[in-house]
Amino acid sequence: MSVVMWFLFLFLAAVPAAMAEQQPPSSSSRPITLPGCLDKCGNISIPFPFGVKPGCFLDGFQVTCNHSFQPPRLFLAFETPDYNTFSRTSFHQVFDDTTRYDSAGNSSDYSSNSSAMPVELMDISVARAEVRAYGLVRSSCFRANNTYQAQQLQATTLTAPFTLAAMRNVLVGVGLRTKVIMATSFFYTRTLVRRLTCDSETSLSPDQATSGICSGLGCCQSIVTPTTTFFTFFEVDFNWGEEVIMPDDPRFPCSYGMVVESSYYNFSTEDMYGDDVLPKKFPRGVPFVIDFAIGNGSCPVAGGPPPPDYACLSGNSSCANATSDKGGYVCKCLEHYDGNPYIPNGCQDIDECALRDQYPDLRKDYPCSSDGICVNRLGGYDCPCKTGMRGDGKNGTCTEQFPLRAKIAVGATGALLATSVCVFLVLLRREKTRMKEYFKKNGGPILKEVSNIKIFKKEELKPVLKSSNIVGKGAFGEVYKGVLDGQQVAVKRPAVSVDAAQKGQFANEVIIQSRIIHKNIVRLIGCCLEVDVPILVYEFVSKGSMDDILHGDRKEPLNLDQRLSIAAESAEGLAYMHSKTTTSILHGDVKPANILLNDEFVPKISDFGISRLIAVDKAQHTNYVIGDRSYMDPVYLQTGLLTKKSDVYSFGVVLLELVSRRRATYADNNSLVMSFLDAHRIQSRSRTAELFDKEITAARDMELLEGLAGIAVECLNYDVDQRPEMTEVAERLLMLRRSCHK
Repeated sequence: MSVVMWFLFLFLAAVPAAMAEQQPPSSSSRPITLPGCLDKCGNISIPFPFGVKPGCFLDGFQVTCNHSFQPPRLFLAFETPDYNTFSRTSFHQVFDDTTRYDSAGNSSDYSSNSSAMPVELMDISVARAEVRAYGLVRSSCFRANNTYQAQQLQATTLTAPFTLAAMRNVLVGVGLRTKVIMATSFFYTRTLVRRLTCDSETSLSPDQATSGICSGLGCCQSIVTPTTTFFTFFEVDFNWGEEVIMPDDPRFPCSYGMVVESSYYNFSTEDMYGDDVLPKKFPRGVPFVIDFAIGNGSCPVAGGPPPPDYACLSGNSSCANATSDKGGYVCKCLEHYDGNPYIPNGCQDIDECALRDQYPDLRKDYPCSSDGICVNRLGGYDCPCKTGMRGDGKNGTCTEQFPLRAKIAVGATGALLATSVCVFLVLLRREKTRMKEYFKKNGGPILKEVSNIKIFKKEELKPVLKSSNIVGKGAFGEVYKGVLDGQQVAVKRPAVSVDAAQKGQFANEVIIQSRIIHKNIVRLIGCCLEVDVPILVYEFVSKGSMDDILHGDRKEPLNLDQRLSIAAESAEGLAYMHSKTTTSILHGDVKPANILLNDEFVPKISDFGISRLIAVDKAQHTNYVIGDRSYMDPVYLQTGLLTKKSDVYSFGVVLLELVSRRRATYADNNSLVMSFLDAHRIQSRSRTAELFDKEITAARDMELLEGLAGIAVECLNYDVDQRPEMTEVAERLLMLRRSCHK
């Protein structure tokens, strides 16, 4: 029994933008439509002659932006059911009518509507004079209850100015045994006007079908040629006028048909299996391409005036007659221009040189040889040959005119220069990398957070670190005098590298001194961490060290009052470190060389390289003994246990040097210390008097000197517990100084 089954085609959803042909970019500020007109619906641009409201489109180019979807969708505004008011759900309910047949082909339900469905657009290209739209995949299926169901929708209508694009669309059929027909007909009379068909059959075995190949086995396709683009009211049908045959294999219950953009659909054998596979695979449909043209007129005769309603309004545009049998014409921007030719000033000059760089595939369209230099100009571009060459880069005719010897000389010079630059850059990069490593290794990430300490760049210290600025030099390194940030500073640069264990203590010295603010302690201004051994920047103390004043080349006379003042204020600085900070600080290397004097002989404790932060009344144990052994506590030498009393012992030795002006030396078993201890033990005032510096041995001062020596001897007690605290030493020295003044 013959059954006519009508399967009409609606083009609905959107293909990903990535499938669109790549086009050179247009300026984001370049208008695409008339002033005051909507230029976008959801993600789709609306260029003139298309438009939504009156005055924004040419006749036949009205579109509707349906905001019931999110994002909104764009449709051609044909006379259709009132789809502008459809919700997301009702849109599909109204237009998804079905016709059901039993196995004998008898209709169990049939519904139809002769009106056309709206065509949803995916994008519009005025440059190609085409739009891309969507249509559903049509299906014809036998259900499990032996009923035949064919999905049916209203026919798709393309009226002027729209036609199917020739050679850009194909009719595709998928199924075990499928005959698909695209026809223009009149719905009620079912009069077939013209048709395009394709047949798919795998009569022997489904294994005959091969994924990726659509040649009639499981998949067929026919190209929409210029002779079939006339369809304006078309539908997709299966087995036109033939008997409906139940499938032999229940694994293949459905046949499919669709009009789709060429090369979009890639056949897979899995599409033949199961129930409604392709409609589920493409729930919003597949794209197809529509051409458009302006009206029924034609381009003006060369040299003649354009008609009053001429649509090519932009300068730098041209007109081309449409190739379809519906007539009309399209507008295009001239070569080397891009934009919308349908609006005034819509065609703008393009930068071919920039396009060549951004889109290498366009270089064949805008040739410029490697020997030329691309230069953009209005209405085109030039490609002059590079310096030293002649010809035309567009034609690839650039030839060299530079003499060989000159080329060799220039090449050699250039190579040498390039090599030098490369070497310099490599060394510069290596140096920067090394400085970053030093900065991190020297505690930079921690010290950056310390307040009142400036982290200097290596470059900032270069003006100071000159041989002419050296003011001190020894085994420890060099000290430079200079000016940084408008103030005099002393820059201490160690002479040799230190081991990893000592480097780990560097941040400790900086942290300690950042916490100390006292008139008798040298203020640390900052440090440089971008070197192997960090460099410290201190306030400048003009007279140098006590060691220089007592024993060195810069020796100066000192009266008893000055010496008592130096002793008392030095003790005050050490007492502050021991007892008047939130955390007790041990110096660890108290000696005359680390007590600096300014022009008024005010002492300042310096050099905290081996200092330690400890809790009050606790000891700090170290695995290695460091410091000057001539001033070092013998208990510390034996045990490695550094305490506040270790600093007291060292200060006792400093007091002996201060009153005797004799240097303490470890090599001779420290005869200075032993001499004073022996004299004190036998209580011989005469022997003690012989040890004092002759400058201060006036008879009236002997009692003060003996008191000063007595304090020193108490500091040197071998029994750590019998030594006085530094605060007590400072108070007693202050009392001696006041007695001297009286």
